[in-house]
Parts: sequence; structure tokens; C-alpha cells
Amino acid sequence: MARTYDKLVRDAIPEIIEENDETAVTHTADSDEYERRLAEKLDEEVAEVHESGDVMELADVLEVVYALADRKGVSRDELERLRAEKATERGGFEDGIVLERVE
Repeated sequence: MARTYDKLVRDAIPEIIEENDETAVTHTADSDEYERRLAEKLDEEVAEVHESGDVMELADVLEVVYALADRKGVSRDELERLRAEKATERGGFEDGIVLERVE
């Protein structure tokens, strides 16, 4: 029975499907489609974090973030440097501060 997904998947998924005696029908996204699909995938993975709270979903979010950074020519190390720099300048989210308003 055919199932339709029409979404970006991890590179090994077609092989895993084939190992289960099913046929994966795929195509390789061009540059514009790939960027759009990565943004959609980020939304999907963030929604899964909200739904399940599973730390593995956070790992999926991070994988998509790394792919998006790579598309912009930013390495994982550079992304971490930028994150740390911003945390130094503006703080992190450890204290749970909620800004209600500015008067």
C-alpha cells in the first residue's frame, strides 16, 4: 500500500525503506527547493519537540540547523562560536526570565 510523504528525509532513509522490501520514490531537491524543504523540516522537528519533549527530537532540530548553516557556508564550529559570542553579549536562557513589558 502506497504512502505519500512529500518531505525532506535523512539521507539513509531510502536505503532503510529498501531493506524493508519497499520501494522509495525520491528525487534530489535543487538548491531553492532544498532550502525551502529545510525550513519546513525545521518547523516539523520543532513541532515534534513540542509534542513529545523527547531529547532525540532536539537532536533532529540540531541536525536541521547544521544543514541550514552549511547552506549559508557556516561550519558547526563557526555556528557554535557565534552562539557563544551572542550568549556572552546577551546571555543565555538559563534563568527563565520572561519580559512582560518595558515602561
